Amino acid sequence: MRIFLVVWAGQFVSLVGTSLTGFALAIWVYQETGSATKLSFVLLASQLPQILFTPIAGALVDRWDRRRAMIIADTGAGAGTLVIALLLLTDNLELWHLYPALAFSGIFQAFQWPAYTAATTLLVPKEHYGRAAGMVQMAEAVGQVIAPAVAGVVLAFWGLQAVILIDVVSFVVAVLTLLAVRFPQPIQSEAGAASKGTLLSEAWFGWTYIRQRPALLALLAYFSSVNLVFGFVGVLIFPLILGFADEVAMGNAFTIAALGMVAGSVVMSAWGGPKKRIYGVLGADLVLGAAMIAWGSRPSLVPVVLGGLAAFFVIPIANGSSQAIWQAKVEPDVQGRVFAARRVLAQIAGPVAILMAGPLADSVFEPLLQPGGALAVSVGSVIGVGPGRGIALLFIILGVLSIIFTIIAYLYPRLRNLEDEIPDHDEMPEPELAA
Repeated sequence: MRIFLVVWAGQFVSLVGTSLTGFALAIWVYQETGSATKLSFVLLASQLPQILFTPIAGALVDRWDRRRAMIIADTGAGAGTLVIALLLLTDNLELWHLYPALAFSGIFQAFQWPAYTAATTLLVPKEHYGRAAGMVQMAEAVGQVIAPAVAGVVLAFWGLQAVILIDVVSFVVAVLTLLAVRFPQPIQSEAGAASKGTLLSEAWFGWTYIRQRPALLALLAYFSSVNLVFGFVGVLIFPLILGFADEVAMGNAFTIAALGMVAGSVVMSAWGGPKKRIYGVLGADLVLGAAMIAWGSRPSLVPVVLGGLAAFFVIPIANGSSQAIWQAKVEPDVQGRVFAARRVLAQIAGPVAILMAGPLADSVFEPLLQPGGALAVSVGSVIGVGPGRGIALLFIILGVLSIIFTIIAYLYPRLRNLEDEIPDHDEMPEPELAA
């Protein structure tokens, strides 16, 4: 575990820096444009190239030393962030500059997740997969806690360029920790030997592997549906809160709510999740649906903070339980490709939600709950009228849909019994050697 802890520490610093930049850029874009649609395009510029390039990145991760793949990811992503910092320092940054810079960083970040998760399988004993996933979530959680408060202070006193320079330094720290260690290499499995071929055929193998295992495919389809619902949150939570509070109050609310993620990560790191991990996934997502309903219930920081605390607490449990399932069921030498395909299929719903969120909010839901809007008297009498209340209604609808998706998933036997249907990779029969 020593090597894992060294790598985790470097990635911890990098994730905090990335969280600072993400939060600060979102505020900057929305304040500069006042448009949820333009904010969604900036988020899309980062996510879409990352998703599209991930299958190729996963195949390369399985070919390369996984430490090298992580170094490439951190270096390339840091370079894209450095370009934004230089444009700011020279007073040349415009909104359109963010699109190519974030897309460049996104391509390199495509290597990060499959390499990091596949390497963790090699560095951590199977019984600690859930705890390791909890630790990875803890790094993200601390970033979520620190980012709103720290980014707000740095923005106020030193500007956006200072936030982004901090992020560049965090990438340097991550690379230095990776240079200080070495990773073990996975033993070739029967699946890995059979999948050898061209880069494109190896990239495609990840899809084939999942499709041939219907239980894993069902888990992935469920996650994709939930990600579609919660993809709206990343874009619309800012205008929702800014409809009744200022930036300082929003930052404080984010920080308080994100403490729930720290607590959930600590619990997951110590506990490792339920014995039947699928229950950790489904139970947590029920809570997330209820939290979305709470966020839209009234124009007040109280339901936002309380719902956020509950939602952020269960996110590490859901993600950690899912991660442990995949790490236990997929052979280590093909995890780069399989995890890359998994990430694309699960995360493709995010860009779809981003593309839909801005237009739905600006053109459909917001007008409904403005003074004199079609639902101002009926629904507005319950959840309020004015800026952000149409988004609140959308959140309530999406929360209900999330709960329905989770109930349907539980009622599907193949998904509910996934862990019994597919053996762990260390319990699979060894391939026979030729005489």
